Amino acid sequence: MPELWAGVDIGKTHHHCVVINADGQRLLSRRILNDEKALLELIGDVEALSQDVLWTVDLNHGGAALLIGLLLNHGQPVAYLTGLAVYRASGTYRGEGKTDCGHDAFVIADQARVRRDIGLLRPGDEIAVDLRTLTTRRLDVVFDRTRQINRLRAQLLEIFPALERAVELTRKGPVLLLTGFQTPGAIRRAGANRIESWLRTRKVRGAAALAKVAVEAAQAQHTTLPGQRLAATMVARLAKGVMNLDEEIAELDSLIEARFRQHPHAEVIRSLPGMGTNLAAEFLAATGGDMTTFDSVDRLAGFAGLAPRPRDSGRVSGNLHRPRRYHRGLLRSMYLSSMVSLQCCAASKAYYQRKRHEGKGHKQALLALARRRLNVLWAMIRDGKCYHASPPVTAVA
Repeated sequence: MPELWAGVDIGKTHHHCVVINADGQRLLSRRILNDEKALLELIGDVEALSQDVLWTVDLNHGGAALLIGLLLNHGQPVAYLTGLAVYRASGTYRGEGKTDCGHDAFVIADQARVRRDIGLLRPGDEIAVDLRTLTTRRLDVVFDRTRQINRLRAQLLEIFPALERAVELTRKGPVLLLTGFQTPGAIRRAGANRIESWLRTRKVRGAAALAKVAVEAAQAQHTTLPGQRLAATMVARLAKGVMNLDEEIAELDSLIEARFRQHPHAEVIRSLPGMGTNLAAEFLAATGGDMTTFDSVDRLAGFAGLAPRPRDSGRVSGNLHRPRRYHRGLLRSMYLSSMVSLQCCAASKAYYQRKRHEGKGHKQALLALARRRLNVLWAMIRDGKCYHASPPVTAVA
């Protein structure tokens, strides 16, 4: 057990640190700037009080990254207490002050002193940290692309509803078409042959069919709507924005694949049916790349939200629900990979069908399959062996 406990209430520009002893007495209370020099001074002052200190923070990313990095570089143990736990615990302490008087920082330190179930933060390996950065950025760009396509669809609907109805704007060809032709009149003047040639020079698949659909949509509308010229300019700009986002996604995919293949578990994780490069990279980013962080596969399942939690009360028993606290990214990677495995893995499909016959719905059956696949993936990483559809048969001598 440590001699002192340091609780840090993390902020964007400033943190508040409170250090207490085994009796809960404050030995230090200070508001510090989120700056390397100020944080190093704080660490030195706390080490002067004792070399056996447990640091606890209420945020494990963002504004806390610099402090956590400095503490780990100095060999200091760092624990993480969720903001929700701090909020609920603060109601049992006297006083209503928060950051200004160090109330929350004291709550964090005291909770670390009395509780024994707070886990320590462990830095992920360099590859896992890079994959976390890349996969997070890729998800942001994919969401931006979806929003941009929705804006493009809405703008096109105001001036050219026939074309908006006839093409699928999630594909490259129709979006590229809108960068050059936005109005019915422009498409009619160009004609099918010229549009087809224009698309072929830009290496669009199905150029002839797309040109035919565009001309047919243009023939169905001969009315020029108010504001059509400016709206057409906006359509072209939005379409170019979608193309730029597609290029960034492709570039990020290349970076993710190159970095993922450098991880020692890459080949093992990638061998699981349905686990593509991006989902496997998200799995490594969520787990930190080190399975020893989790004591067992059950704890990993709880971290992923795949282990139901009982909510029994009185005579009610067997009332199981998904936990409220779990890693959304890890659940996403396991859920989506399970969905994909139904198309390419007979064992996964058979297990899914068995759960459906037991009366479970589609989502419940997929979650059960994800839980089973997590057990398999854990064993694969533990043994360092790739996936086999059936256990290898050892020849008898």
